[in-house]
Amino acid sequence: MKNVVRFFAALSFILVFATASQSQTVQKIGYIDFNGLVAAMPGVDSVKIKLQKYQQTLSDQLDAMRAEFENKYLEYQQGSSGMSDLIKQTKEKELQDLQGRIDAFQQKAQTDLQAKQQELLQPIVTKAKAAIKEVAKENKYTYILNSIEDVVLYTEPADDILPLVKKKLNIL
Repeated sequence: MKNVVRFFAALSFILVFATASQSQTVQKIGYIDFNGLVAAMPGVDSVKIKLQKYQQTLSDQLDAMRAEFENKYLEYQQGSSGMSDLIKQTKEKELQDLQGRIDAFQQKAQTDLQAKQQELLQPIVTKAKAAIKEVAKENKYTYILNSIEDVVLYTEPADDILPLVKKKLNIL
């Protein structure tokens, strides 16, 4: 009878130990400077050049609109003394409308520039994320954190996987 009790006690100890060890999966955490990775990837330089050209185009258009405004404003100032009230009001309204178009253009240009940047960077970002996912799976990482300032306030020691991902993408 004592042997049977010992057997069941040993069996239950083994089962409890086996269950506890299976439920305690090791979680491996790594981190990466995602912006640093994207900046190092091929194609980023051409994206920067395209964005600069697009930004210059928008800036040139804005400069032309401002020059038009300044010319009309100077005309208004020079001729306002000889204008009737109706013509003054019309010119002032024209200047206000032009200023409104300039402000709207500035806002739209900023939005368009951001959209263009996202459009041009999206394939590079997708490729970077895919490489991170592959490296994480190959090296059995449970979590990969972005090490950008203030994203992670505390973490146990972790591995920087930037060199592994750069190797995966053949970036020197």
